[in-house]
Amino acid sequence: MEYALVCPPGEGETLRLDYRAFAYAGKFVVGGPGKAVVRTPDGSPAAPGWEPDEPLPDTVDPEAFDDEVIAAVSFSPDRTDPDCCRLRYVTVHAARRGEGIGPELIGETVADLAVAGFERVKIAVNNPFAYEACHKCGFAYTGERTGIAELELERPAGAPADIDPERYREGLSAFRETDGELSRAERRFVAERLERGPPPVADAANSGGDP
Repeated sequence: MEYALVCPPGEGETLRLDYRAFAYAGKFVVGGPGKAVVRTPDGSPAAPGWEPDEPLPDTVDPEAFDDEVIAAVSFSPDRTDPDCCRLRYVTVHAARRGEGIGPELIGETVADLAVAGFERVKIAVNNPFAYEACHKCGFAYTGERTGIAELELERPAGAPADIDPERYREGLSAFRETDGELSRAERRFVAERLERGPPPVADAANSGGDP
């Protein structure tokens, strides 16, 4: 796998991701945000043996997809704070989830944003799995929400945030407020992490190492 910065914000580059494999695929055809990816180094498909659950419509050309992309992130400057950049959407190919690729991609992207001069990076998450992954990338829950079910996390661009174990648990507990909407796996995940406390920061998120 290799990391690549597709474009900084405002350059208009787009990605064509297969919506059957990637959440938020439609967000990456918008040219304004910056984009970064983890991809196969030789241009081969990200998941050669993967079979989608549904066929493509006749009007969609499968050759148009960027099928070497394993994971992607989009980002843009905060509208009210030019020193802060927001990670907007993070997505990993359905067949490659659970490999730790998302946190590695975020870590590499944050390192690039630090080089670009941003002082802080923020991200909003709406599920406990993403919340945990972002803590592994050096983000910390701010105590703020950007939507009904979105918790805001932040870190300095150049170093991991200082994690307060109680604030970490506070964020996890917030997901329990919508307990009826959590799956059994999510409820079990939250309970285990509440008992354990914050995870260690992954090396890639800390140092910008290779995925």
